[in-house]
Amino acid sequence: MNKLRTVLIVDDDASLRASLDSVLTTVGYRTLATGDPDAAYRLLGTEPVTAVLLDVRLPTMSGLALYLAVVRRWPHLIGRIALMSADADAPDVNAWVHRNPCAVLRKPFTFQQVADWLESAVQAAERTASAG
Repeated sequence: MNKLRTVLIVDDDASLRASLDSVLTTVGYRTLATGDPDAAYRLLGTEPVTAVLLDVRLPTMSGLALYLAVVRRWPHLIGRIALMSADADAPDVNAWVHRNPCAVLRKPFTFQQVADWLESAVQAAERTASAG
């Protein structure tokens, strides 16, 4: 399978992870999924990933903090990480997104919204790969 089609799903909600995994696998993506931010960071160090779907509220570490750690180590993922949040309008999240522009998928989202965002992330990855 094309390595430019791998999505890392990071969400502590096991049913949402399973749903995203099932739908994305069906439409041709390779998926990696975890509810643990530390495991997600380790996976990024060992697996080529096109895009990341990242929950804002995670145990042990905020998804916002994980985002900053990820783009510091893998800056090519800037623009290829979407935050997922039921409280995207919360003051802390809103202020953070204002300082760190990135895509936000508001829960509950549709799988079509995820697919549309992923298509743009894949296209960005392909442009980067062909330019490099």
